[in-house]
Amino acid sequence: MSFDGYELSDRKKSILKSIVEAHIKLGEPVGSKYLMQEAQIPYSSATIRNEMAELEALGYLEQPHTSAGRIPSELGYRFYVDTLVSQYDNTTREAGELKKLLSVKQAEIDKILENATKVASAMTNYTAMSLRPRPSSITIRKYEALYLDPKTVLVVMIANGVDSVKTRKIKLPFTVSEQLVHSLSGVLNSFMTGVSIGEMNISLMVEMESALEKEAKEDKKLCSELVSISVKSIYETMNELGSEIRFEGVNRLLEHPEYKNLDKLQQMISAIESKEDIIKAVSTIDQSDDETKIFIGSENMVKIMDDSTLIYKNLKLGGKTIGAIGIIGPCRMDYSKVLATIDRLSEEINNMASLDALPEGTTIKLESEDQ
Repeated sequence: MSFDGYELSDRKKSILKSIVEAHIKLGEPVGSKYLMQEAQIPYSSATIRNEMAELEALGYLEQPHTSAGRIPSELGYRFYVDTLVSQYDNTTREAGELKKLLSVKQAEIDKILENATKVASAMTNYTAMSLRPRPSSITIRKYEALYLDPKTVLVVMIANGVDSVKTRKIKLPFTVSEQLVHSLSGVLNSFMTGVSIGEMNISLMVEMESALEKEAKEDKKLCSELVSISVKSIYETMNELGSEIRFEGVNRLLEHPEYKNLDKLQQMISAIESKEDIIKAVSTIDQSDDETKIFIGSENMVKIMDDSTLIYKNLKLGGKTIGAIGIIGPCRMDYSKVLATIDRLSEEINNMASLDALPEGTTIKLESEDQ
């Protein structure tokens, strides 16, 4: 894999991999001496220093102080995760512990997610979170579209199923009239009240576009774009409504030097406690996607997490998505172990028999492999 059109040599890859793994382990800048003596890189000190300087120039490494060694940059972590991370195998003890802690009773989806969050945090030593799927019964019973300025519309939504009023400010890439926004209110109330996320489709949007064009007597393309943007914002808002998010091991943030700054730590804990920004960020992830998602540093949509990594994966039981699990930690994260733990956790849950097929009162008991 190449970044910015540059293909790293095998030697550079080897040195970069060793630096990332050493920094994950030590939490300190890594120098050529360490790479020679501890990582046993088979090159001279001068060669290693030259390669480190080139990796720094290419953006894969950073030098926090003039006389210090190097640490991985965000790009370095991304390259490591995408191309260099080694497969981590759970030990028999870890696998057995994971299985035993996932024992659940029929229909206790909340218990599955609670156990999964505790297991993930305990086994990785990072903060874990789990997200429960949004209730499909949630709908909006009333809409109000308000004109703020020619490129800004505020949509107010009063929800059924949850006691909530949500607002969404929509920044438009084009200008609209106050009359068009007023007409949008009518169209939203005519077509979107009582409609669940699962019922939103292209046919519905086409009908809305035609109705808005007829009502407002505006350009067809303009009406189409306004409906499309509005429905997308409504979809995202409904995705957030009723979300249940759980955190485990928030205190583990204190164990990592990256969170020693009290202001930074306080902001991170505030984001976790308020939940709203994190729910909004993860609600944009496709809930049917089976792939593990990795957001490093500035790739995170929550600004306070720009020095952190979020690893996120949907969980399935009997082939049906029941929620998601995530790990939050420093960019200097043990990616190999975290990815292996999340994958194994997901696999164990998905391998359980379908809860719907079990008689009432049935208990699923997963025994340790080493018994």
